Amino acid sequence: MIMSYTRQHGFSLLEMLVALVVFSIGLLAVAGLQTVSKQANYESIQRTTASQIAQGLLEDMRLNGDALTVYRTAGPLGSGSRGGEPAPSCRQGAECTADQKALYDLWFWEQAIDGNLEMSGGAGTGGLVLPTLCINGPVVGGPGIYRVTITWRGTASVTNSVNNPCGAASGNYGGSNEFRRIIQVPTYIDPNI
Repeated sequence: MIMSYTRQHGFSLLEMLVALVVFSIGLLAVAGLQTVSKQANYESIQRTTASQIAQGLLEDMRLNGDALTVYRTAGPLGSGSRGGEPAPSCRQGAECTADQKALYDLWFWEQAIDGNLEMSGGAGTGGLVLPTLCINGPVVGGPGIYRVTITWRGTASVTNSVNNPCGAASGNYGGSNEFRRIIQVPTYIDPNI
């Protein structure tokens, strides 16, 4: 009787271990990519929030051109520096002067950057991390270029080459402002139009 041996088909234990190692390395890469993606998404949300707040404040300034000096001389906003809600509440239909409207707008937009317009469990959510908002414009408060600059703390260290004093001396953004994120929105406002 003649016996014929056929070659076995399948995986050896060594092949299976090699495949498992390659698969594990691939899963680790995907996990690392997920972390980077979440961080980039968070940074994007912060930048979008800052941009919307800057645009909203500039629109309020454009609508209330008689009080441009009040806006420009407000000083840095953020971390509750404006205190409690000013009276009268100009957004609730109360009659307000131009200066009262400006003071209310400044308080409202500070609440927005601090995240106090959206509350969860008694704490503000939806704002920026350690924000500072600055307004620059013509000294006399007349027609010209007005800039709203918003800075906040990012999640990762970056090289910061922006030469803007808004929030730079606060100490909130690292020793050399390596965690500072900044957005500056300029627009021309003419209160006579």
